[in-house]
Amino acid sequence: MSDTYVTEDGRTIGPPVLEMKNITLRFGGVTAIKDISFDIREGEIRAIIGPNGAGKSSMLNVINGFYHPQEGEVFFRGEKRKPMKPYQIAHQGIARTFQNIALFKGMSTLDNIMTGRFTHMKTNIFWQAIWKGPAEREEIENREIVEKVIDFLEIQAIRKTPVGALPYGLQKRVELGRALAAQPKLLLLDEPMAGMNVEEKEDMSRFILDVNDEFGTTIALIEHDMSVVMDISDRVVVMDYGAKIGDGTPDEVINNQAVIDAYLGVAHEEN
Repeated sequence: MSDTYVTEDGRTIGPPVLEMKNITLRFGGVTAIKDISFDIREGEIRAIIGPNGAGKSSMLNVINGFYHPQEGEVFFRGEKRKPMKPYQIAHQGIARTFQNIALFKGMSTLDNIMTGRFTHMKTNIFWQAIWKGPAEREEIENREIVEKVIDFLEIQAIRKTPVGALPYGLQKRVELGRALAAQPKLLLLDEPMAGMNVEEKEDMSRFILDVNDEFGTTIALIEHDMSVVMDISDRVVVMDYGAKIGDGTPDEVINNQAVIDAYLGVAHEEN
């Protein structure tokens, strides 16, 4: 594949932002990921799919530094990445949402999204304490960005509502907002539509496409709803039992016999 290409809808996909090379992850005697390689290219929506227990969330945890693989290499923006903690990787420009919502339930929507600006807070504790000069300017700038995210996600009406009082679908949208507030170069979404009804899934799909289109954000997502994956993804990597069994466009993947077998349970029955 060349360094850049143009999609059917006119978007330009650039060179790899992230490259996973021969990643193997073990927990004791259990191998969660087996020698997997793939990349995520600048400007694309890259889906990671597979049956339950395939190792998808483990792969996302490797990407954002929560797990460190025993074998393999991770390259981010062309440079080999040394073992880093999640907060260090967040400073590099990688943000994520979680399969199980991880919000501060007693805090408002606005305050939850403001926490996404943590990596952009540079002033020291002295200036923050007196809230003058650099700290005040920084606070105003961060607040402006958060307000734009709130407008973008159409959640102005709940900006002062404690998130614990919100329905599930809106909580997922707030979590997306917190990740967007970090202005990530790479956005990781772990099952962003899990537990949603059809209308909520349609809304979330629209927001994901708009984030990619309007902000130019590179996105990698785990999702079980195959219709969603086929509709919004540029490329798909398929995992099963910790191994990669497919990688390509949605059409290529959906016609891959190994993928068909895994989703129909054929491969599992044979094993």
